[in-house]
Amino acid sequence: MNVEFLGGAREVGRSAVLINGELLLDYGMKSGTPPGYPVGSVDPEAVVVSHGHLDHVGAVPALLSGDERPTIHWTPPTRELAMTLARDTLKLHGGTYGCPFTETELRRLTQVSETHDYGESFTAAGHEITLYDAGHIPGSAHVLVDDGETQLCYTGDFHTGHPDRGQRLVTPSTARPDADVVICESTYSDTEHDPREQVEERFAESVRRTLWNGGTVVVPAFAIGRTQELLLVCEAHDVDCYVDGMGKEVTEMCRRHPSFVRDGDALDRAAGHARFVTGRDGQRERIAAENTAIVTTSGMLSGGPAMSYIPEIRADPTNLIAMTGHQVAGTPGHELLDTGRAEIDGRVMAVSARVEAYDFSAHADRRGLLAFLDSYRDATVLCVHGDRCPAFADELQEEGFDASAPERGERVDL
Repeated sequence: MNVEFLGGAREVGRSAVLINGELLLDYGMKSGTPPGYPVGSVDPEAVVVSHGHLDHVGAVPALLSGDERPTIHWTPPTRELAMTLARDTLKLHGGTYGCPFTETELRRLTQVSETHDYGESFTAAGHEITLYDAGHIPGSAHVLVDDGETQLCYTGDFHTGHPDRGQRLVTPSTARPDADVVICESTYSDTEHDPREQVEERFAESVRRTLWNGGTVVVPAFAIGRTQELLLVCEAHDVDCYVDGMGKEVTEMCRRHPSFVRDGDALDRAAGHARFVTGRDGQRERIAAENTAIVTTSGMLSGGPAMSYIPEIRADPTNLIAMTGHQVAGTPGHELLDTGRAEIDGRVMAVSARVEAYDFSAHADRRGLLAFLDSYRDATVLCVHGDRCPAFADELQEEGFDASAPERGERVDL
């Protein structure tokens, strides 16, 4: 088996791994100005997508521009999330370098799509494929690839943890399929997350205190996974909230696939507890003046309805902006946490409202990564999807693993 890393190697973003020149695992984008795409030209026979986040699926429609169109394999939620993201990318950036495909390619995506449940084996580009629940977002999967000689497990993004005290939205990954090679994400290889119940309690207490004092809370959250997690947290702690942005559509999608979430009834209750914002007739400005919490995109303050809410609440120190996800350097969210100022909707604004950060990560931390890899001490481990992949590979070598960190564009023969 040979493996070529077209993206996601020694970086976070544009994940793309080519197996035996024919089978492509993921084909994502890297956020930025301009955005980044996988390197080289590729014409795969089939594509398997691990999950529906932009950095893993964002460029998939671009593969459908030629006459030979690969079949795209994924779980049902991943298919819906991919379509949602593609429509949004086309709406915001169509006809520019920020969108590598057209409406034509997007329509073709539905024609070549095949969906699969967890544990269902199928054949793609001559390889036997099986998807396993990765515990990251609804529909996320570990991808097991068998070419008849070598078994490779591509982890995608995954989350481990206590089955009763992890994320509310999805259960943690417990699958450990037999594999000779593991391509493992390493996003939080140097971080240990606080126990989720402690993070929740701190978040809920701060929000309740702000509301009690008459303030407004804006909760920037990623549309996919994080918004739904925060709605579940708000319902569990009886926190009044609105939901705005793409997270509304994604929430309804998740409700259509109850078998891919931890508790479909709980998600229904959480959606019923929240009020969905239409944004018509100055609604957002009125909501910003209410004594309430607003869960809204974007999670890094780089667009979305958050651009309406932040200017309205920024000047009052009674108010709270509760950041709930990792803030990439150079984004407005990162600048706000660092300096108390940020460029919001084209204007640099000083923010007097309190700004707090909460780690609701859906990735395995260092302990989770090591616990997962403990089942693969006899396998070859290739570390990807992280800012310190070589350092993590060195640390694994010290623990007796056969580990390395391939570079973008590198081909590894196994």
